[in-house]
Amino acid sequence: MDIVYSHEIKITPDQFVDLLRRSGLAARRPVEDPACIEGMLWNANLLVTAWQGDLLVGVARSVTDFSYCCYLSDLAVDASLQKRGVGKRLVHETQQQLGPRCKIILLAAPAATEYYSHIGFSHHPQAWVLARDVPVSDQAGT
Repeated sequence: MDIVYSHEIKITPDQFVDLLRRSGLAARRPVEDPACIEGMLWNANLLVTAWQGDLLVGVARSVTDFSYCCYLSDLAVDASLQKRGVGKRLVHETQQQLGPRCKIILLAAPAATEYYSHIGFSHHPQAWVLARDVPVSDQAGT
């Protein structure tokens, strides 16, 4: 069966969680927190999906300004379809929605670091993460 890609179809939290589980990404996502999952979907402003019939088999979920940067926060593909170009196509379809100067930025899961370099991403060692419950320090004098 052919896979159909769309940036216009909305998905439900249940569809998203089901795909996260089938992709192996559920271990790194709050699938047991329905309010958080809903917020992740409703506040993302670019969602590219892959469908095999009525079944969601892939998703690229992003937050972007469409002009300068796009944070690709989830790239999930059903495990039965991994290594068949679905993830690569989801990234390509995401690119097609962005302006010419816009770059895709992501934080890779440890098991996926080789994948991203394989499809053309360059490593950027200056990424930083600050959790919500960690206070901003004034150690640097700013």
